[in-house]
Amino acid sequence: MTTQTKKVSRRRALTLGAASAALPLVHIRTGRAAGKLTVGFWDHWVPEGNEIMKQQCAAFGAAHQVDVQPDFITSNGSKNILTIAAEAQAKTGHDIQQFPLWEVLNHSDQLEPVDDVMKRLTDKFGGVTAANHYLHNIKGHWMAVPCSAGNQNKGPCGRISVLKDVAGLDIVKMYPPSVDATPEADKWTYDAMLKAAEACKKANMTIGIGLGTTPDSVDTAGAMFAAFGAEVINAKGDVTVHSDNVRQVLEYAQQLVKFLPEDAVSYDDASNNRALISGKSALIWNPPSAWAVARRDAPKVAADCWTFPAPKGPKGRFLPLGAFAWGIWDFSPNKAAAKELIEFLSQRDKVEARCNVTLGYDVPPFASMTDFKVWDEVEPPKGTVYHYPIRKSHHQESCIAVAPAPPEIAVQAYNRGTLPTMLAKLQSGQSIKQVQDWAQDELEGFTR
Repeated sequence: MTTQTKKVSRRRALTLGAASAALPLVHIRTGRAAGKLTVGFWDHWVPEGNEIMKQQCAAFGAAHQVDVQPDFITSNGSKNILTIAAEAQAKTGHDIQQFPLWEVLNHSDQLEPVDDVMKRLTDKFGGVTAANHYLHNIKGHWMAVPCSAGNQNKGPCGRISVLKDVAGLDIVKMYPPSVDATPEADKWTYDAMLKAAEACKKANMTIGIGLGTTPDSVDTAGAMFAAFGAEVINAKGDVTVHSDNVRQVLEYAQQLVKFLPEDAVSYDDASNNRALISGKSALIWNPPSAWAVARRDAPKVAADCWTFPAPKGPKGRFLPLGAFAWGIWDFSPNKAAAKELIEFLSQRDKVEARCNVTLGYDVPPFASMTDFKVWDEVEPPKGTVYHYPIRKSHHQESCIAVAPAPPEIAVQAYNRGTLPTMLAKLQSGQSIKQVQDWAQDELEGFTR
């Protein structure tokens, strides 16, 4: 689960106003010694993730004679985003901040370029996904370094027994442990998900896809639109919601929404987690946080869960990415040390150590790091998250909802939840044309 923020312009002004109001509650560091470095990390859902990050920062500090002071800022109540906005306005705070999804774009004019760090990392570990490039490379410059901490794929996690017995889908046979894929995987398509949704609905085990406006719902809808090649705004910024591909995905969704939970429109980012953990849902789209909680609170449910790739649509398989990146404020007095720390934390051994502690939740941004043993070994059942990172034979791509629209436009449609709202309108009985007409007006407002 991730929490996002609003775009520049009127929405951005509202965010900054909220941040200013919250400023007395936000801890901002001011005086720094020359050898001091402060970092605002995201407060990890897995508490052990914070502890190992502290240890790694301490190791860097000892080796470089730098006093590294990590703070862990919760995303509950969007406090991490409020802190980022407050620091940007005050021009003081942490040297490094961990930015979720669109926040690098929103603050790119106050960030130190990190092209040099990215060149060294990509020369050593290979490239990052196109989705990371879209979010963090602004006008030809890397304004933040994609990081593994909190970085998440948000693909399907299904109940093995329910999908097999009720829907005839053997997801373990499709995607076996420690095997990238089998010919059976070709059967996992959006048509197969539609049939499974109908069967699971009849068995009172609905597929827990939300139609709310928070990131989980937006990301799942975005993956569906991408799989049909349905761009609502193209790369030039033109509204294309009346295209054949958009109509095709809406025709599909018109059938799917009949079988989704009756309260799908009110889903937030915790709703699908609760549905899986409570044993009421056969499938959700989510990082392994829901499975990890079930592992603790509902072990029988956890032992019946399997994470696997996105279904295939006419244009391929697209997996939602919940991205994080480390950026350096341009007002930081210690930019050189900040770059060194980010590069240190991005090394393979450091990334793998953190990934081991978080049970494989953190996805490295570099494809060369998807061979960690943690995804083979965590259980129950063994191999349950082997297919969580994208593997070559999955033939799927990371995606950001509303891309390839220009990011400054896409962020507005993302934060408004335009895509899942279109599906919610179908669920309420509106026609495809009515939904397209509504979306046309909505999206044109973002492009003006």
